[in-house]
Amino acid sequence: MTAYVEAELDRRHPVRALMRSTDPTDLREAERGLRDSWASTVARLRGMPEGSEHQRVGGEWSAVETLRHLVFVHDSWFRRCCLGSPRRFTAIGLAPAFVPDQEEQGLDRAAAPGLDEVLTVREEQAAELERWLASVTTDELSAPAPVPAGPGWPPYAAGKTVLECLRVVLNEEWAHHGFCERDLDLLGGDRRTR
Repeated sequence: MTAYVEAELDRRHPVRALMRSTDPTDLREAERGLRDSWASTVARLRGMPEGSEHQRVGGEWSAVETLRHLVFVHDSWFRRCCLGSPRRFTAIGLAPAFVPDQEEQGLDRAAAPGLDEVLTVREEQAAELERWLASVTTDELSAPAPVPAGPGWPPYAAGKTVLECLRVVLNEEWAHHGFCERDLDLLGGDRRTR
């Protein structure tokens, strides 16, 4: 049954197969597809009543909080684990409550950015990822992730490959996009803007 479900999800969402590839060309296509999906969702969100971007559904993150979480994912799983950057995380990023030492890593738990501020950061991060994907090789993807020594999130990335860390970023983008779309449906957003 699981194989059938996976195959059906892949048929409905071809980006899933691209995300599992080891070919940099496929990974670039996956990243573009995910970015395009988010662009459609943001357009849909902008067509909804003011404040919808901050509205939570069923205790889940709002659309802005979801996007802030993806800022955190980029900083932690891409910048830190794929690039080896010791740079502090973007202050407006949103980590789950179980992530320790958030302030020490640069996160501002009191931040309350608007949609446009978050989207500006997301565009900068997307450009960074796109530049990297434009030249990354299969050998570089299969290399051990250059996670900086010392404390920082995620603590369990050591021993993973660069590709495994990149896949976390892509999987988080895909999964949270689905959650956001589900919640916008529940909020009554107009799907014709997609």
